[in-house]
Parts: sequence; C-alpha cells; structure tokens
Amino acid sequence: MEQLSYISVQPNLDAVFSALADPTRRAILSRLADGQASVNEIAAPFKMSQPAVSRHLKVLERAGLIERDIDQQRRPARLKADNMAAAVDWLGEFEKFWKSSFDQLDDVLHRMKLSETKETEID
Repeated sequence: MEQLSYISVQPNLDAVFSALADPTRRAILSRLADGQASVNEIAAPFKMSQPAVSRHLKVLERAGLIERDIDQQRRPARLKADNMAAAVDWLGEFEKFWKSSFDQLDDVLHRMKLSETKETEID
C-alpha cells in the first residue's frame, strides 16, 4: 500500500473507482456476480454493440475487477473481488465519520420530536 500524505491508498484504487463510476460497468459487475458470462451474454440486456461492451470489459479488467479466460472461441469474464475489497476497505476508513454524522442527525431529530411533543402538550 502506498502512503500519500496521511491516507493509505491502494495503488490501483483510482482505476477501481473510475471503473465503478460508470453505471454500465456497475451493471456488468452485478451480472458477473451471478457467474461468468461471455460478451454476448453480457451485451444482451444493453442497447450497445459487442465492441462497446468489450471496451467496458477492458476497463474493468485493467482495474482488476474482472478476469477473462480463453475458453475455445469464447472469452468469458468473471468477477475478481480483490480490488473491489480494497475499495471497500478504503471507504471503511470513513465509517467513524459517517456514524458520527448519523448520530448527530439522530440527536437533532430526537430533540425536534421532543420539542413537538412538548408544544402539543401545551396546546
């Protein structure tokens, strides 16, 4: 892991988040979570050409999110979760911040509810 300023960063994290930024690529990953698939099988639900799907697969492969095998004339793709796990780990570093923010929001909502209850009791 590379250390940049005060945050530890996986070397391929930028490529992972860049790949995940596209909704089509996220849909492809969701499809591959069910098992490996060929380009034709992946392209079926999309209104795009097979070469366009292949370009998306190349981005996912460069990011280390999928692997492609050679199976006779097919090149099935399958999910490779290692780099996705690195992204989840990186996001997990912010869990303390999120929990703190949600706790603060809960406190505000609780105080608002108490205030409303007191106002209705006075009326």
